[in-house]
Amino acid sequence: MFSFNKENIKKAKEILAKYPDGRQKSAVLPLLDLTQRQNGGWLSVEAIEYVADYIAEPYMRVYEVASFYSMFYLKPIGKYHIQVCGTTPCWLKGAEDILQTCEKRIGIKCGNTSADGRFTISEVECLGACVNAPLVQINDDYYEDLTPDKMSDIIDKLSARQNGQKSKKKKKK
Repeated sequence: MFSFNKENIKKAKEILAKYPDGRQKSAVLPLLDLTQRQNGGWLSVEAIEYVADYIAEPYMRVYEVASFYSMFYLKPIGKYHIQVCGTTPCWLKGAEDILQTCEKRIGIKCGNTSADGRFTISEVECLGACVNAPLVQINDDYYEDLTPDKMSDIIDKLSARQNGQKSKKKKKK
């Protein structure tokens, strides 16, 4: 059964305090985000039920919000969620090569999670940095002006971090 930990109980109270009396149900988005972060990056039925009870809203209304927004995940995702921007500016500047690099390096197709639970690859719409295309978002971080080599290096560093190893830095010539 899901419930907020001590730290997130405090954060949830701070979130609710930002809304006028009688309008706490409007806090559903930030509370779902807080819940998803605590719940390993996704929203289980129990987690959604918890938020619904927390704001005294029917489960189905909270589920509708969670299932509508692409920032919420209703099934487990990898520790590192690689979201490749696939809109026209990124595509024209090589997003397809970035996506193929991710698939090849990780060994899964877009829309899937690696068997070890480390990586999920998704193609998403505009990440809002067209001038620096192509780009990806990995969890809360953005990586811009990518090439297949740069993307491979990022994946290698994340893999090394996951394994508890230090990544090898290339010496500049």
